[in-house]
Formats: sequence, C-alpha cells, structure tokens
Amino acid sequence: MGSTVKILPTPITGLAVVENSTHMDSRGAFSRLYCERTLAPLIGRRKIVQINHSCTAAIGAIRGLHFQFPPYAEMKLVRCLKGRVWDVAVDLREGSSTFLHWHAIELTPANKRMMLIPEGFAHGFQVMEPDSELLYLHTAFYTPEAEGGLRHDDPRLGIPWPIGVSDLSERDAKHPLITATFKGVRQ
Repeated sequence: MGSTVKILPTPITGLAVVENSTHMDSRGAFSRLYCERTLAPLIGRRKIVQINHSCTAAIGAIRGLHFQFPPYAEMKLVRCLKGRVWDVAVDLREGSSTFLHWHAIELTPANKRMMLIPEGFAHGFQVMEPDSELLYLHTAFYTPEAEGGLRHDDPRLGIPWPIGVSDLSERDAKHPLITATFKGVRQ
C-alpha cells in the first residue's frame, strides 16, 4: 500500500503546496499527511513541535492573518480535515522580492492539499462551508508575546476574499493597517 506526497511550488519562493495521494481498497482509504523525508527540502532540520486543530462554524468567517515574530517565528503546514476553506499566506520577509505578495488556495478533504507556510509569512483563511476543520503542524511553540497580525482588509494587500465576511474576532479586527514604515519581518 503506497501513498505519495508531492511538493508543488507557488509564485512565492519558500511557500509551497503539498499534495497527498490516497490509496483506496475495499476497507476504505489511507493517506500520508506528513513525511519528513519527502518534505526535507523545505523543512530542513526543523521539527514539528505542536499540532493544533480548529473548527470554524460560520460560512464567511475569517481567522487571521497571524504570524509570530523571530525568534519565535514558525513554519506551519495547514490541512483541511472537514469542510472547505480559502487559505491565504502573505510574504512579510524583509527584503523579499515578493514582500506583501499573497498566495491563496482552496483546501478541502477531497483535494488532499496542505499549504506549507515558512517563517516570515502571515496566515489566514476564510470558511467556505459550515463547521470547517483545520489541522496545523507547527515548528515553533505558540508564544503570545511574539504574536503579530495583519488586517484581512488591509488595502496594501488587496486580498479579494471570495465571499462577504460573516464573522471576525475582536482581536483580528483590531490589527493595525500596514504603514509605509513597515519594512517586514527579519529572518
């Protein structure tokens, strides 16, 4: 029985989509969600130290855009276990040729894709089906005092969220807009 993991590049260096195949037989299905060996070119010596799970009820709800400042910056892999989300990563790396560029993909259980988001990126998503669930694999522990965030509607980003926003946390609504003095996150 085999299951393969394939790395698909995006237009933003370091940001990747990971696609999994599924082995089907009379018993059901098997899929490999994570393979250190296959992902080694992107993961390097990092280790997964924390795994989180979220469930978001309302269609149109947005979580994010979140990141952690160095030295607590994290790489994360995000996969949809139930429902459907529009997943977004924004490049915040100081000096990057794609600074403030974003990339989005739809994540569903059926497409078996994960977004691999490196350090120096903000991450968020919008729920497209009720009770959508995400699994997050992190390479750094959550550190509240190192947390940063961007507004989902920041005009400097110009992210065209697919549907109207139905729910947003108070914290996410209060993230400041990006100013002209913001040069990014040092790596």
